[in-house]
Amino acid sequence: MSRKPLAAKPGTNGPRLKPDIILNFTVTADDLSRAAKPDDGLGLLEFLFDRLSDRKRTTVKDYLKYNQVMVNGSVTTSFNRPLSEGDAVSVNTTREFQTFSNPRLKIVYEDDDIIVVNKGYGLLSMGTDKKKEGTAYSLLRDYLKRKDARNKLFIVHRLDQQTSGLMMFAKNIQAKDTMQHNWNNMVLERKYIAIVHGVIDPEEGVIRSYLAENAAHEMYSTPDPKKGVLAVTNYRTVKKRGRYSMVELSLATGRKNQIRVHMKDTGHVIVGDRRYGAEASPIHRLALHAQTLRFVHPVTRRDMSFTSALPASFAKLL
Repeated sequence: MSRKPLAAKPGTNGPRLKPDIILNFTVTADDLSRAAKPDDGLGLLEFLFDRLSDRKRTTVKDYLKYNQVMVNGSVTTSFNRPLSEGDAVSVNTTREFQTFSNPRLKIVYEDDDIIVVNKGYGLLSMGTDKKKEGTAYSLLRDYLKRKDARNKLFIVHRLDQQTSGLMMFAKNIQAKDTMQHNWNNMVLERKYIAIVHGVIDPEEGVIRSYLAENAAHEMYSTPDPKKGVLAVTNYRTVKKRGRYSMVELSLATGRKNQIRVHMKDTGHVIVGDRRYGAEASPIHRLALHAQTLRFVHPVTRRDMSFTSALPASFAKLL
């Protein structure tokens, strides 16, 4: 039998601008003690029957069946999902929770003000004159619009198309402006991992130069402060093997192609960086990954820290 449209089910999709009514619960010790079989633990459906006792059981089951229940921020349809004390359970009684799924872009964190993502190699951060859709920005914008057509998305910073890793977007203009206007104070740590050709000597240090852009839109270092903007990169060699080294890089400034230019300046270009002098890449990509992003939340002022696992292909070089 074919599945009925969501609109035919209680509490499912209504008009696009109809506000979501979301009920939030926290699992307590009392909830666990009231389980029908305490030794077997408390299942999600049993918990929902108890907390939503004013609703028909068929309606509660439909909430689960049609992606309207979240546990600890993740949508679930498992009736028997075991619960623990402190678990957060949310029920959207209006429509299904919108979920995001894309093989090249993963949402790491989301709240009312920001979204932190892990961007894959080859994906543009934002649109260009030639390509407007299929970017990290457009994919997240469409996801938010599916939740509510009034939702907006703002770019806070970007990663090169060939660089993978962590980046952040804002969901309102206040969060965007707070981050961008106070970038040096709000961003506490940005670390990248690169695989470079050879071994940098010394193996740890600071690279300072002024970056300028030529007519071909290629960045280059100049000693003249009147011709460029100051760029400062801290680097540390963390592993060496054969023809390659793994280097950890921490940015004191965030300039276009800063790491790529500074690695070229050392004479040890990043693997796969043909734009700045590398030969054909053995892993068919630029070996640069934004691994750590730590910042002050623009609204709550909490210390937010995220780390992304290195691409598996990097291990092949070492």
